[in-house]
Amino acid sequence: MRKLRIIEHISLDGVIQHSDDGDGFPCSDWTAPYRTPAGREAMLAAYGAGFDLLLGRRTYDIWSGFWPKAPGGPMADGLNAATKYVVTHRPESLEWGPCEALGPDLVDGLRRLKAQEGPDLVLSGSSTLTSVLLEHGLAEELLLAVYPVLLGTGKRLFAEGTPPRAFELTATKAFPSGILFTTYQAVGSLKQG
Repeated sequence: MRKLRIIEHISLDGVIQHSDDGDGFPCSDWTAPYRTPAGREAMLAAYGAGFDLLLGRRTYDIWSGFWPKAPGGPMADGLNAATKYVVTHRPESLEWGPCEALGPDLVDGLRRLKAQEGPDLVLSGSSTLTSVLLEHGLAEELLLAVYPVLLGTGKRLFAEGTPPRAFELTATKAFPSGILFTTYQAVGSLKQG
């Protein structure tokens, strides 16, 4: 069975948006000042040697405008080679391959996909999918690359109304640039009192 890992670059106040998607986001490319060779190597290790991608349509469109034209390297080569499973109502317009539309029902489509043989799946970006995946227990791991910045505005990792969930910290690593990689395993419903 395939596992799903959510990997996000996130500010201290929960913002994962990196570019102006036509919504006037004022903090484009806020991660750039913190990029280091050590951080790049850690991120490559987090993705793994072989993986496929789960992407929402908006993230797919943004990435397909960049990664196919990016200079070759471990990250570009890995993303370009990965099969992209895209949640979309317009499958006929998917051009950055290999790719496949997941189907109209995210939960059932992902359950079928995870039951198949193949490399693990990585979701990055695609904030509208994260809450649904966690609500239905479809993501096994959450890796947050936390940056020492407050952005105050932008798309956040978890939408208002995301169901309560509990996680177990499985790994943490601090980098001299101030980034903190934290890895959590989903353990189920929130326990209280």
